[in-house]
Amino acid sequence: MAGHDPTRSEISLEQRRRIIEALSTAGVEIVDPDRTYVDPQVQVSPGACLFPGTHLRGQTVIGRGARVGPDCWVEDSVIEPDCVIRYSVIESSTIRERSTVGPYAHLRPGSDVGPDARVGNFVEIKNAQLARGVKAGHLSYLGDVEIGEAANIGAGTITCNYDGKDKKRTSIGAGAFIGSHSALIAPVTVGENAYIAAGSTITEDVPPECLAFGRARQVNKRSGPSAKEDESDDQ
Repeated sequence: MAGHDPTRSEISLEQRRRIIEALSTAGVEIVDPDRTYVDPQVQVSPGACLFPGTHLRGQTVIGRGARVGPDCWVEDSVIEPDCVIRYSVIESSTIRERSTVGPYAHLRPGSDVGPDARVGNFVEIKNAQLARGVKAGHLSYLGDVEIGEAANIGAGTITCNYDGKDKKRTSIGAGAFIGSHSALIAPVTVGENAYIAAGSTITEDVPPECLAFGRARQVNKRSGPSAKEDESDDQ
């Protein structure tokens, strides 16, 4: 129509279509163009694959062979070659080559993961550096922490980085094994190849190659009908 000014949404839609077409022509596999959203500044290398529901925002860079999606939000981040990111939110972070993230992980600003690392389901990372081969598979919060090569982070691990006033850092050495449901109260250092027993609260440094327990001793007491009978016998 003569004199018709396209709306902002129409311009945005047309621009999005051109970006997707250009990426496809350059060798990027886009599974569902209608459900893939890429900002103009984003760089995606040929050979990468974008699944439906992927949003690439800001200054994001996606490396060759990376697989992103479905349903990922990646903003101002670098995803290096051959990474796999599923159902996750990545903000101002770097995922190094051959690492996997998700499903349902959240990498907040300042996170640096891998290479060859694994960040699993419902893991949140903030201002953290995970070296080569680190595994954090389930249900953990890793904030303000440095983790050495091949360390294993058990399910439910928390780095308690905030004391109510300041943020404090945790250091976990290479090859360390952090048992499930552990709380590391920063500032604290866990040495190389050290072990933290499951369910521990760690408030002091753990030397290399040591096993640390930080939990109450288990006590078993009778309960139910048999316990009441024992009580009546005592009277």
